[in-house]
Amino acid sequence: MGRGKLRIYLGAAPGVGKTYAMLSEAHRRAERGTDVVVALAEPHGRRRTAALLDGLERIPRREPEGGAGAGAGAGEMDVAAVLERRPAVAVVDELAHTNAPGSRNPKRWKDVEELLRAGIDVISTVNIQHLESLGDVVESITGVRQHETVPDEVVRRADQIELVDMSPEALRRRMAHGNIYAPDKVDAALSNYFRPGNLTALRELALLWTADRVDEYLQQYRSEHRIRSTWQARERIVVGLTGGPEGRTLLRRAARVAARGSGGEILAVHISPSTGLAYPSPKELAVQRTLVEDLGGTFHHVIGDAVPAALLDFARGVNATQILLGSSRRKPWQYVFGPGVGATVARESGPDLDVHIVTHEEAAKGRGLPVPRGVPLGRSRSLAGWLAGIAGPVLLTVALTAQHPRPEFANDVLLYLFLTVLAALLGGLLPALAAATIGTVLLNYFFTPPVRTLTVADPGNVVSMVVFFAVAVSVASVVDLAARRTQQAARLRAESQILSFLAGGVLRGEAGLEPLLERVRETFGMDSVALLERESDVEPWRRAGGVGPAPAACPEDADVDMPVGDHMMLALCGRVLPAADRRVLSAFAAQAVAVRDRERLVGEAEQARELAEGNRIRTALLAAVSHDLRTPLAGIKAAVTSLRSEDVCWSEEDERELLAGIEDGADRLDHLVGNLLDMSRLQTGTVTPLIRDADLDEVVPVALGGVPDGSVVLDIPEVLPMAAVDPGLLERAVANIVENAVKHSPEGVPVLVAASALGERVEIRVVDRGPGVPDTGKERIFEPFQRYGDAPRGAGVGLGLAVARGFAEAMGGTLAAEDTPGGGMTMVLTVRAAGGRPPCRPDLPATVTS
Repeated sequence: MGRGKLRIYLGAAPGVGKTYAMLSEAHRRAERGTDVVVALAEPHGRRRTAALLDGLERIPRREPEGGAGAGAGAGEMDVAAVLERRPAVAVVDELAHTNAPGSRNPKRWKDVEELLRAGIDVISTVNIQHLESLGDVVESITGVRQHETVPDEVVRRADQIELVDMSPEALRRRMAHGNIYAPDKVDAALSNYFRPGNLTALRELALLWTADRVDEYLQQYRSEHRIRSTWQARERIVVGLTGGPEGRTLLRRAARVAARGSGGEILAVHISPSTGLAYPSPKELAVQRTLVEDLGGTFHHVIGDAVPAALLDFARGVNATQILLGSSRRKPWQYVFGPGVGATVARESGPDLDVHIVTHEEAAKGRGLPVPRGVPLGRSRSLAGWLAGIAGPVLLTVALTAQHPRPEFANDVLLYLFLTVLAALLGGLLPALAAATIGTVLLNYFFTPPVRTLTVADPGNVVSMVVFFAVAVSVASVVDLAARRTQQAARLRAESQILSFLAGGVLRGEAGLEPLLERVRETFGMDSVALLERESDVEPWRRAGGVGPAPAACPEDADVDMPVGDHMMLALCGRVLPAADRRVLSAFAAQAVAVRDRERLVGEAEQARELAEGNRIRTALLAAVSHDLRTPLAGIKAAVTSLRSEDVCWSEEDERELLAGIEDGADRLDHLVGNLLDMSRLQTGTVTPLIRDADLDEVVPVALGGVPDGSVVLDIPEVLPMAAVDPGLLERAVANIVENAVKHSPEGVPVLVAASALGERVEIRVVDRGPGVPDTGKERIFEPFQRYGDAPRGAGVGLGLAVARGFAEAMGGTLAAEDTPGGGMTMVLTVRAAGGRPPCRPDLPATVTS
């Protein structure tokens, strides 16, 4: 019985409709007469999804042995019951789910593997954030680590993957309407995981991952059906680089061509002949590689004997649609040796590849370095050498015997010696030895008296033939040795060039394991490459990274394995490498381990940075609590103690003064605690602005209630447009800014609060005449727990401006400090005008919520 087929509905986030699509497909198949059962479905209380379960046969869930667990109460899929029922199609929801302890398998995808091996087709669902390779990426986007994961290879092996897509706005509307979670969870979900920025990033991940799988399936189909022609599914532009200075012009032109259409891709390729006789500038190639990466393309290094053929093979292999080459740099007289790479590629590209020849300043100027004459002996030259070594002496004999009068014997020897040298130059040692042997026999038989016999009458002729054979063998040996040395030099040059690129990557600190593994695959012509690692000798191997179809999961699956240390290994599939190639492979393996270690160190450094930041905040908070919060508390306690004292008879005026002190201390304490709480909410991203249109002349005056009368001059024009803000957050932000300005203004000099409209922005400017702040400190004053200059202790914990900027950015605005002409500082709070676009931070998601 064959293996069952797996169909997966892939989504970017919960609630996009994967389960609904899965059950709809089950109904369609059941209506066509297919035997379909629901092995497990998770409607999560969604009425419309649960309604689709009606009319479908369901396998009862099985409570796992061993007590409560991840699936306790609801139960897990009864794999044995499904296998016993043996339907044609089984519906299994949430492929990445972790089964409860005591279940048949630890993961649900392993349950699905059992069903597939039994020949049962399976329809399942999975979210993009549950793919194992994307765990770190998803955590960096959402701040949530997904512990339930499924190996990428399980999803890649699916016979069909269908993306269930939904825009972030539509998904948030579904969430707000209560179609996904219960009402009491909606606010928290919208404020955290389901923020627009998170959903947009996850959607992009899902689209890109699916596009990569589609491209992979296309390449596999073309390979299986031996399709060599290009399918122009999207524009892929291959740029041929020689290593000359014209490469930069070609890359920029390719970028402009790719930008004309959506999804264009640039692949720059430098082809080094296996002879190693091309002498490109390593420095120039490094510059061009950096340039193509800056332009969003990829750089590839390929080794090939014939440059045009290798370039066309590479272009067809990557399903390219265009090849972009530079005008030839050869001198006009050099065209007598051949039409050149550009003309050959254009002639042999066929109708499926467009070839562009781009002019440049280096055209027809020639190459700066000479090209050595010696070349290793290829197949065509070897064939020509054997023809010259075997057929040449025979044809020469026929020609000489037909002449009358016949040339002298010395001339005959020279002619046969010329054929031997020619065979050595063309084919190397063996064809030359054959020519020398055949020539010696023919000279003896046809031209040495007595003719038509192998007897030599004249001793001088014996000497001539011996000298002839010795010279022929000597010349052949020299030519063969030169060819071998050239081949060795070519190989060493190719290796050094590869190692130079590798060393350049190390020096540049290039991160990314998969690009390095892709370089290994291209260099050695492998099908797939994987980096395997394990914790100890007894632990199973796991794949840290892999490229190509079906990378090896353990060393036994690989054709070539290169151990690095005790617990890491580079595994290659495709062919067995000769021992000479393992030296370069070991360098690649060492670099792969270095990249892996660097990734770990970067992660640890980021964790250390977060811990250090948290410790700094906690230390500052402890200092604030220990001093600044105790000051108003001490004043309150002293006033209360005085009022309760029975030894002193307080007058009404004294009591009013003490009560005023208590009220003032409570207000200060409330303000400090409020700022601390606001800062905490901003740091944890739990403030959601409720944006609506508001008049600034209604919001700003309310914010001035905490400052003394006469300390502020308000200037808000009546014709000022409405602002798109959260009135509560704007009030708190303005209040903090004004209180800070009043605190630092000279006594008797009021603070100016003015508002104005600039296009689609509305600005609130708070101008004071205080000491001001130098340019070096203008950003530092917005950091938490920062007091500038000689601000007295007890005047605040240094959070007012930090909270104000956080609230401004939460509303899509900005807060910056400027110098006041004539002395002082001006705080500029910019927000959107009603109906306008974000003024400065359009990419800022609603990350802060209340």
